Amino acid sequence: QVQLVESGGGLVQPGGSLRPSCAASGSIFSSYVMGWYRQGPGKQRELVARINTGGSTNYADSVKGRFTISRDNAKRTAYLQMNSLKPEDTAVYYCSAGFVLPDRYWGQGTQVTVSS
Repeated sequence: QVQLVESGGGLVQPGGSLRPSCAASGSIFSSYVMGWYRQGPGKQRELVARINTGGSTNYADSVKGRFTISRDNAKRTAYLQMNSLKPEDTAVYYCSAGFVLPDRYWGQGTQVTVSS
């Protein structure tokens, strides 16, 4: 079992950047596929980015070229660097972990609001 705690969300103007982080505890962090999901107002939860145990990454088309997922196994932490933020990126962002897909364990979520 793993416990996930997100931090680093907030309010940012369009074009700005944020870097939420996800601290994990309770199990072998390096064995998990890590991911970031988001759920915007009135929308379904969607997978934004994931990183597997070897470091390869996948992104939703809507964030390619703007977001970068990374992990630091020594610190048991995953990150989501978000650049060139748009109002449509406004959502609650959830960190997740799993074995094939990052959908078994979930954090509590962190709010990201992009607005002028």
